[in-house]
Amino acid sequence: MKPEELNQVPGNTPINPDELEGLIPDLSLKRELDEFERNNILDGYNWALSPRRLRSRDPLTEPYIRELHKKMFDQTWEWAGIYRWTEKNIGCLVHEIRDRIPALLGNASYWIEHQTFSVDEIAVRTHHEIVGRIHAFPNGNGRHARLWADVIAVKHGSTAFTWGQNSIAAIGPTRDAYFRSLRIADNGDIRDLLAFARS
Repeated sequence: MKPEELNQVPGNTPINPDELEGLIPDLSLKRELDEFERNNILDGYNWALSPRRLRSRDPLTEPYIRELHKKMFDQTWEWAGIYRWTEKNIGCLVHEIRDRIPALLGNASYWIEHQTFSVDEIAVRTHHEIVGRIHAFPNGNGRHARLWADVIAVKHGSTAFTWGQNSIAAIGPTRDAYFRSLRIADNGDIRDLLAFARS
């Protein structure tokens, strides 16, 4: 499989040849990779949203962020749970990731403790920051950020988000609405993203 075969969907983080070297299964078609990742991500959802784990783990810690990504992609990519080492067309510079993550976690913990925003808004704000402004991993950032937001919401008494009720992976109106709401949030207005997360 060549990087260009994986980089044709608008909005996907481009994968470079070094990152593609980390593909674990022997696959030759993008649809095979999509299916393989989908099954791996389902395992990650089951791990993250199990009642016992929700009770015992704090999602607002740096090791949890990496562990969640690893659980979602550990059967697919050797670099699952490892912060990216290449610059991308989105997110902060590589050397800023390890400073930006603790700052985000500190903000989110403060918001929770002081009830600065509703639980839903805190989860969506953290989602936007990690996927749009930090973009910590080589790939899978949107899927990781959405599950992380679900975990934060459920952990703090809300419910998992619906995220448009359709697959965001497929090109179409749901994906378009998601990316449109992210761009609006980039300019400081979180309302559309919050509404989309609950639509």
